[in-house]
Amino acid sequence: MYLHTYSLSVERMADIIKLLPDSIANQIAAGEVIQRPSSMVKELLENAIDAEADEIQLIIKDSGKTLVQIIDNGKGMSETDARMAFERHATSKIASADDLNRLKTMGFRGEALASVAAIAQIDLRTKTEGQDLGSHIVIEGSKVKSQEFISTPSGTSLSVKNLFYNVPARRKFLKSDPVEFKHILDEFHRVALSYPEKYFSLHHNGNEIYHLQKGNLRQRIIAILGKSYNDKLVPVSETTDIIQISGFIGKAEAARKTKGDQFFFVNNRFIKSAYLNHAIRSAYEELITKDHYPLYVLFLEMDPSSIDINVHPTKQEIKFENERLVYNYLKVAARHAIGQYSLTPQLDFNQETFFHKSANPTMGGASTGSRIVPPPPSYTHMPEKPSSDGWEKVYESMKKEVPMAAPDDGTIRLGSKVNADDSPMPSLTETIKPKPYQIHNSYIVSQIKSGFMLIDQQYASERIQYEHHLETLESAEQLVQKELFPTTIELDQQHAEVLSNILDRVNQLGFDIKHFGGNSYVIQGIPVGLKSITNAKELIQQLIAQYVDNLELQLGIEENLARSMAYSSCIKRGQKLNELEMQSLIDLLFACNVPFKNPTGKKCFITMDLDELQKRFIG
Repeated sequence: MYLHTYSLSVERMADIIKLLPDSIANQIAAGEVIQRPSSMVKELLENAIDAEADEIQLIIKDSGKTLVQIIDNGKGMSETDARMAFERHATSKIASADDLNRLKTMGFRGEALASVAAIAQIDLRTKTEGQDLGSHIVIEGSKVKSQEFISTPSGTSLSVKNLFYNVPARRKFLKSDPVEFKHILDEFHRVALSYPEKYFSLHHNGNEIYHLQKGNLRQRIIAILGKSYNDKLVPVSETTDIIQISGFIGKAEAARKTKGDQFFFVNNRFIKSAYLNHAIRSAYEELITKDHYPLYVLFLEMDPSSIDINVHPTKQEIKFENERLVYNYLKVAARHAIGQYSLTPQLDFNQETFFHKSANPTMGGASTGSRIVPPPPSYTHMPEKPSSDGWEKVYESMKKEVPMAAPDDGTIRLGSKVNADDSPMPSLTETIKPKPYQIHNSYIVSQIKSGFMLIDQQYASERIQYEHHLETLESAEQLVQKELFPTTIELDQQHAEVLSNILDRVNQLGFDIKHFGGNSYVIQGIPVGLKSITNAKELIQQLIAQYVDNLELQLGIEENLARSMAYSSCIKRGQKLNELEMQSLIDLLFACNVPFKNPTGKKCFITMDLDELQKRFIG
């Protein structure tokens, strides 16, 4: 009886598991494959490469939000293939699971075009070499609107319009145009570097950004990263039974404080690997400091069966059969190149004092090696000599009367305020301040009433510089020091366009920079306090790179520039400061509106009271 009742209840249950329609399944897949316009650019460029094109044009409007178009002279597609290309898991790259171990193509999953078609409006024109007429297909939201024969050149022209037009929530969370275009440039650079023997061009909003003629790898690196690298590239070439390593690394003097000029390619596919990056950095031991990043564009050729690229939808992460062996080969190859070309440190990292020796400790500046380190700014609203009255009032508990010994009369007195004549002695705060001390050229110890304060000199300097530059950008212009011999700075295409957009604001910081044609700018003046035009040139490069990195944070242009300038020109950890410089840094920090944290929210100082310190000793 019980079993019969149970069977009836099962029969009455409704089926709730259903197959999703292809349009919805494709939209879900698109969430992984197409995250932003640059994801689409990557997939379409790789399709053109797989089609054996040697001339590829990329056309962008509104940073890819309105249009991404790829025009190539590849093999093209037949009428049937053109229609099938937008079906999910339709691919010409593999036919069986075993093919995954022999992959030489960029794509293989058959998801990209189906995903793109689900979230955008597609216009495809394609023709193979042997056909008289080509195919023209229009797709919106995975639905084919029309397909017809047309006259078109051999190859493929694929236009993707209005990305995420039918997924407004996804479109809403796209970043600003400069941010999205930066990601597009990153993908374009990676593919263009992979295939220097192919022609590439890039147009954005009607302007030609890149026109890359066919050539060799060295020419392509210079065309993308800038002419300044022309004499700083060192070839790498090593061949073993399991791996072939080729490409270029940069001389030590080409190392920068910002990332971005590091490229690994495995079988011509760009990959990201912190592990392999460490191998290259290890090869530069004692040549560059830890806060510098070497340039490298390196290609690793390996048996496809010894790697697994089917790890992540972006295909930028791979697994090696023997990762440790690859690490060692890479490190040895880089060291061999460095030794063969006798690369010695070109950067002078000897530390110098932070300020000029001047009566006003807030003025002046000194360079540290090859980088410029401007002094903490002299605020227009501050007195000539920095005063600590403001922060001592806020931090009343940080004052200290330290026990003193009386004059040397043979008697030791601890904590006495009475001298040999029994007259009151002045307290320490009425005579001299306790001296600050520096630890490991990175942290400053300052005595306070309840114990001591430990200041991070870099974070503190970033806060000081940030508030100064923000005030300069929002109110008055900084004084400019004209240079006797103007210097020309040559930038890569991306950074040249960025500088063009923010040039007025940069000049407001105290520079006098003018466009000199192409990607060249001439520095005719620098902010008062900078000593060397060569260092100012490097400062501009760091400023632009840091500004680009901050674009993801969606800051206003003033705040972004202030942050970038603060990071580029602040005192860095490892720089030795004298007593005057340390005290001035402390005074300027506590004259800031927000002395507690640096512009990115990290603590500028921490305190420890005597009770806590004593507990540490007691255990």
